[in-house]
Amino acid sequence: MHSDRMRLLQEQLEGHGLDGIVLLGSSGVAYATGAQTPADDSGRAGLFRSVAIVVKGDTDPFLYSVAWDGAPERLPSDHLFGPLFPDLDDGIDAMRDVIHQHFKLGSRVGVDEQTHPMLRALGDFEWIDARPVMSACKLHKTPDEISAIRAAQFMSEAAMDATRAMLRPGIRQTDLTATYLRNVTECEGTSLALDPIWQVMEPTRAANPWTTHGDLAYPTTSTDRILREGDIIWVDAGTTYYGLSSDFGRTWITSLHPTPTTRQAAQFEQWCAVVNAARSLAKPGVTGLELCRAGIAANDGVKPWLEHFYLAHGIGTDSAEMPLIGTDLGEQFDEKLVLEPGMILVFEPVIWDEGHGGYRAEDIVAITDDGWVPLSNNRYEPFGVTP
Repeated sequence: MHSDRMRLLQEQLEGHGLDGIVLLGSSGVAYATGAQTPADDSGRAGLFRSVAIVVKGDTDPFLYSVAWDGAPERLPSDHLFGPLFPDLDDGIDAMRDVIHQHFKLGSRVGVDEQTHPMLRALGDFEWIDARPVMSACKLHKTPDEISAIRAAQFMSEAAMDATRAMLRPGIRQTDLTATYLRNVTECEGTSLALDPIWQVMEPTRAANPWTTHGDLAYPTTSTDRILREGDIIWVDAGTTYYGLSSDFGRTWITSLHPTPTTRQAAQFEQWCAVVNAARSLAKPGVTGLELCRAGIAANDGVKPWLEHFYLAHGIGTDSAEMPLIGTDLGEQFDEKLVLEPGMILVFEPVIWDEGHGGYRAEDIVAITDDGWVPLSNNRYEPFGVTP
C-alpha cells in the first residue's frame, strides 16, 4: 500500500512540477506516511499536529510527530523525527530550518495547509496548493486500500449491530456513542472516522433546526438527549483500519419492537430505487452527471439528496473525499468526473417526505474493470434489504 502511494505521489510531483510537498492535515499525513496518530480535527490540532514532507525523488516520506509509536516499521529511522510546531511563532524557526534542509531557496513546494506563522516566516519558497496533488492520488484506490476499507466497514457494521440492539426508549444519544465506541475497540478498529451521529429527525423542515440554506440541518452533534418511542434517527458513523475509513449510514426507529409504517416503508423503497438506478450505471466511462440524472429520474424528477451534500462521495484517509458527485459545483463538474477502476463511491441519497419525515442511508461500492462490487452489506434494519 505505502509503496504504491509513494509512487503516485512522485508521479504527481513530477506532473505538477513540484520539488516536494509539505502536509499538515491529518488525512494527508496519514496518506503519505501510513502513520497512526491520535484522532483529531486537523483544523484544531494545535501543538500536536504531525507534519509529513515528501521530497521529489525520495522513496520514503519524512515524518515529524509526537506520536512515534504510530510510525510504520518500514519508515527508515533517518526519516522519523520529533514534532514541529507550525502553529506557533516560537516554533516556526525550527520548521524553517527543516524546510531549508529539504528544499533549496525558491523551490516549488506543495502545501495542504498554511498557518499564520508559516505565511510570515516561509516566504522564500514558492508555495503551491497541494489539493490537486492529493486529490489525484486519492482518487483511485489500490487493492490494499480497498481491502482495508472493506475491513473497516465490516468492523463498523459489527459495532453498529451491537449498538442497534441497545436502542430503546429512554436511552440517550451518548449511551449509543459509548456502546459503539466499545464495540469498535473490541473489533480492533484503530480510531474513529467521525464522531457518531444519532440525529432525531422531525417530520417537517420547520420542526427541525433552522438553517441558512433552507434545507434540512444535518448532521447535528450528539448530546445526552433522551430518545423516545417512535423517534426516527439518522445514523452516521465510521471507524478506521490502517488509516482507511468506513462509513455507516442508516435510518433507525426507536422502539423495543420497531416496525416501519406504510409511509416509512415506501420511503425506504424509494431510497432503494434511487440507489439501484445509480448503481445500474456505475462502471468505467460513465460520468457523475449520468449517475445524478439516473437518481433524479428514479425519484420522479426531484433531486434525492441534501442540497449541501451529494449523491455520492469517495472515502479513504478522509471520511469524504474525491470523487464527489452531485455537489453544488454543478453539472459541468459532474460531467467531467468520469468513473474509473479503483474509485470508491458512497451513495447517500435522502428521501424526504414533508410532513412525514424521511429516509437516509449509505451504500458503498468499488468501481471495477466492468462494473462495481459492494463494500458494505445490504441490510437496513428494521426496513429490510436492498436488491
